[in-house]
Amino acid sequence: MLQTNLKHVENDNQFQELIEKNENVMICCGRMGPMCLPVYDVMENLEDKYENVAFRDVAFDEPVSNNIRKLPEVRNFMGLPLTVYFKNGKVVEATSSIQNKAQVTKIIEKHLDN
Repeated sequence: MLQTNLKHVENDNQFQELIEKNENVMICCGRMGPMCLPVYDVMENLEDKYENVAFRDVAFDEPVSNNIRKLPEVRNFMGLPLTVYFKNGKVVEATSSIQNKAQVTKIIEKHLDN
């Protein structure tokens, strides 16, 4: 489990339930490393502003990460974290590597901010 203040997705059932029961989801799949930590911080910072978005993290080295890693949208990504944005159960955007607050906010406002 990642040491963040975000809610964690720890198994396949939690992943499926998250995607099925939430219209807007941002999941960051990574490790506790220099490219991932800033993204987790941005997500923690934005949770209060975008209450309609479910912000979650997934540990890259756990089996549950296969739900993210197997997505065609991230198949060719080489860096961590893998960040995926879902709208009504469908992937609407995916990024890899470090993202700053402006980049994340732009994606949320484009796809998830109703």
